[in-house]
Order: sequence, then structure tokens, then C-alpha cells
Amino acid sequence: MPVSKVHSAAVYGINAYLVEVEVNLAPGAFYYTTVGLPDAAIRESQERIIAALDNSGFEPPIRKITVNLAPADVKKVGSTFDLPIAIGILVAEELIDSNLDNTMIFGELALDGRVKPIRGALSAAILAKEKGVGRIIVPEDNAKEAAIIEGVEVIGVSSLPQTVEYLTGKLSIMPVTVNVGEVFNSCEEDGPDFSEVKGQGHVKRALEVAAAGGHNFLMIGPPGSGKSMMAKRVPTILPDLTLEEAIETTRVHSISGKLNSGSSLLVKRPFRSPHHTASDVGLIGGGNQIPIPGEVSLANNGLLFLDELPEFKRNVLEALRQPLEDGEVTISRATMSVTLPARFTLAGAMNPCPCGYYTDPGRECACAINAIRNYRNRISGPLLDRIDIHIEAPAIKYQDMIGEQPGEPSSAIRERVIKARNIQSERFAGSKTYCNARMEGRHLRKHCEIDETCKAILKAAVVKLGLSARAHQKVLKVARTIADLDGERNIGAGHLAEAVQYRSLDRDTF
Repeated sequence: MPVSKVHSAAVYGINAYLVEVEVNLAPGAFYYTTVGLPDAAIRESQERIIAALDNSGFEPPIRKITVNLAPADVKKVGSTFDLPIAIGILVAEELIDSNLDNTMIFGELALDGRVKPIRGALSAAILAKEKGVGRIIVPEDNAKEAAIIEGVEVIGVSSLPQTVEYLTGKLSIMPVTVNVGEVFNSCEEDGPDFSEVKGQGHVKRALEVAAAGGHNFLMIGPPGSGKSMMAKRVPTILPDLTLEEAIETTRVHSISGKLNSGSSLLVKRPFRSPHHTASDVGLIGGGNQIPIPGEVSLANNGLLFLDELPEFKRNVLEALRQPLEDGEVTISRATMSVTLPARFTLAGAMNPCPCGYYTDPGRECACAINAIRNYRNRISGPLLDRIDIHIEAPAIKYQDMIGEQPGEPSSAIRERVIKARNIQSERFAGSKTYCNARMEGRHLRKHCEIDETCKAILKAAVVKLGLSARAHQKVLKVARTIADLDGERNIGAGHLAEAVQYRSLDRDTF
């Protein structure tokens, strides 16, 4: 059989597409070439594959070897095709006569024939199920990840000889299975807790509202007021990931190479905190070849925390506007366009001024008024409009610092958050909206009706604070969440008044 065909896959965005690995052996002196728009890693794979075959006890064919990766008009990247190419060579040499029509194979080869882990195994398993492929062969380290998808037989292999013995029937390998329920139950709860936060009761209340409605928030306060400490504890009061969310989040981390070897599923909501020197590519995603996810996608279904928000480059912050609005980010290049999920909660923290002590009664601010204005103006109005809640975090009082009484634990706050989220799930049942922060205009008209008293409060706020149409909607959404936390069907004057107080940066404080 001078020509063989093995099914594999490549990842584009977070989705995988089918790739047919065709191997042709022709008479002549040894020559190896790969066609089908391979990248440098694939072109270099011939050295790895020939060495792996030789070191595994298979004599490389002294022929002209042509490897074609179809479809030929799509760029292929990575080292996923090492194992399927090696198997294709052995099939073409008739050393393997197994029927591989119902099998997809993935894996990178080491020089000694070991099979090393790859990126995107979960996406490949999803593709196999969609295409009706019954069996996939993946590196042993990726087997649990791929086995999350039911209906596909997952075989984990550790070396090329083991793979060949399995395909020729000389070795039996049990399919890998994963109990999804056990994976979720095994999630450890130990970690940071809100009970460790002293004082700052009104800030914790605002964070509870933000978690309950999925609202973006920004904390403003002097150094040492606990902004970063509290932001890191917000994931502990968020609802658990659903299976659908966990799979989507795991796919993003898998193709980015961020998933731990041997892991099956991410069950905790991600918390990403890039440094303020991050580039727009690092934050949004991109790359020279097929774009890879950035921090906004790695934070999908979780929290993206930007500490020292005004210190980020202006173009980096402005790039956040599309994912904040749409819940996804589109990265366009000359030859391709990739859309990646980016449904995250934005958490920001900043000082009130360059020196940090403008609002601190215990320290004197040394900044000029113009310097403070310029500092705050680094965050544009359009971006600020997309942040639902602005929280002032004052310096911690001494009596709070030395107090031995623990604060309310995360578990108690989380219980209230989950109750509010359950109300929202019932409210938006049958739609793609999953929380109040994602409400559209039609939802506002239906679920955020207010009486005349509330209209008067809202009108006064719009006039006094100069709220934009988007900020006006944000106030209504936050008020709806506050009412949900109180278990109220209708938005009351108290709910709306509290929501207005969470627009502190809209007020002229100079």
C-alpha cells in the first residue's frame, strides 16, 4: 500500500477541523517532503519522525516520502501531526493493516518514540463526536481531557511502539473514562475567603452585587485599602461553573497550553491578573500565524482583574471595549479571522490620584488638581461607561485592623449570590442571556420597569451626573440585581438609590 490515509485534526480558534494525513511512498533515493501549508514545526517534524521510527525499532523507508495535509489551502501549525504521520508511514509500508477509517490520531513524538502531550485535545474530541468518529488515539497526558466528551472511545498512548502494538491487536488498552460528577466534587474549597477581610463592609456589599448580577466593577482607593485582596476573593462567591461553561473554559486553556498535564476539566472559575505592562496582543489575543487566545479569553466565564488600571496603555484598555460589549473577541488578520469567547467579569482597581492619597484622611495628597484629572482621564469615558459599578474603598480604620471578629465568610455571601442567579436563570430561561449584566434593551423594558418615584430619582441622577444612555442602562441593571438579592419582584426606590451610588466616577469630585 504505497499510499495511506490517517485522520487527525487541527485547531482554528477554539474549534478543531478535520485534517487528512496522506502519506505516499515512491521508489527512489530517500527524500522527505510535507505539503499542505505546514508551518516550521511541521516541516521540522520529519527529523523527529524518522528518529522516532528508528529508535522504536522500525527501519525508516529508503524511499521518496510525500506527506500531504488536507485541506491543502488552510495553514497547519503545531506538532499534533507527528504521530499520525508516523502511523501513516507504517501503514503505507504495510506494517499496520488495521482499519483506521473510524479513528482519529493525535500526538507529538520525541526522538526516542515517546508520545508527548498536545494542545487542543478537548476540541479534537468534540470534533470526533460531531463527525461520528468512534475512536481517538491521544497522548496519555491528554486522555482525561479528551474523555470528558461522551460517545467517543479515548485511547491514551505513551509511545510509538505501544500505539503500533495496539493498532495491530498485540496489545489491549482500556479506553479512558472520566466521571464528571467526581471531577466537580473533588474541587478543593481551601483558599482565600472574605472572612479574612477586615472592615470595608460597603465594598464587600458592592462586590456581592457585582457577583450576583455579573457586573463589571472598579475599586478606587488609596494603597493598602485592600482592593487587590478583595478582588482575589470575588471568585469564591461566584456560582459554580456549569458543565457547558467548564468545557468552553477548558478548551480555551487547552489550546493555549495552560492546562496542567493530566488534567481533565477546569471546574473553578478562572482568575486572570495580567501586569499593567501587558500588550494589546497579550490581553486580547493574536499572533503571527493562527491567533491564540489572550487574557480576555483565558478569563472566559471568570474574572479578569486589572490592577493599577490607569497604568495600562491606552490602546490596550480601548481594545477591551468589544469583548466587554459582545462577550467575544474577533481577531482579524490578512488571511484569516478568528472569533474567541471572552465572556468575563472585568474587575479593576486604581488609586484616586498619582500619589494614591487623595481620599485618605490620614495622608496628605501631594498631587495638583490637573495631575489628578489627567490620571483619571487615562480611563476613557466609553470604557468607564462599560463598568457597571464604581466602588470607593477608603483606607482601613485602625479599629478594624486590630479587630478579632472575623468578617462574613465567602460561603454565606455565595449562598445569597446563587439565590439571585437562580432568579435570573428563571427570568432569562430559553434565551442566551444568563445574568442581569447581559440584559439587552428588550429585557430592560420588560424586567426593569420603575414607578414615578424611581423615575424621579433616575432623572435627577442623569441630570446631576451627566450619565450617558449606556450608564443609564447600567444603573437599571444594577438596581435589578439589588432587587433580586432582596427577593423583590419590582425595583424600589432604595434599590435604585443604591445603584446610583455605584457611579462615583461620574461625579465631579474636584
